[in-house]
Amino acid sequence: MTAPERPDIWAASLYGNTAMLAAALLGHGLPANAERELRLAGLAYQNDAVAEGHLWQARALAPDHPAVLIGFYRYYFYKNRLEEALAVARVCLLKAARDNALDPDWRRVEAEDATFGSYDAPLPRFYLFTLKAYAYLQLRLGYLAEGREAAQKAIALDPTDKVGASVLLDVLARAGMGGDDE
Repeated sequence: MTAPERPDIWAASLYGNTAMLAAALLGHGLPANAERELRLAGLAYQNDAVAEGHLWQARALAPDHPAVLIGFYRYYFYKNRLEEALAVARVCLLKAARDNALDPDWRRVEAEDATFGSYDAPLPRFYLFTLKAYAYLQLRLGYLAEGREAAQKAIALDPTDKVGASVLLDVLARAGMGGDDE
């Protein structure tokens, strides 16, 4: 993935998603100063030191807020710093498990543990999207067995595939890597 050609659009995208998550998904607000730092991080996207400084300031102001974690995830992802994005995805997955009162090990989560199939249940959906992101990064980084297993778990939790995790398995199958032998 290459860097966005228009950092102002990336900033608007980042800000829009954090506002949506802070308000609609999680129901509690992001502190205004943390929101400001996220916006500034997006605007400074091309300058790593400045952008990361703003992200870390946002984290200091709202250390466990998903909007801040997602800000870090997106920043690392778009910078093609996938190992760092994966580390953030792991933190997000643990947070999503905690927020949903799920087992912290995604392998032990079952479909009946939360209302994963409902669009009216944003916290379980956040968990599914986080698990899909985790699976995607595992695959991109060459950890095919872990990525496949995470994608399969996302589908097991969401059999109607509302978050689109089956796409990950489809890509593996088309590449001839759908089985367990790597």
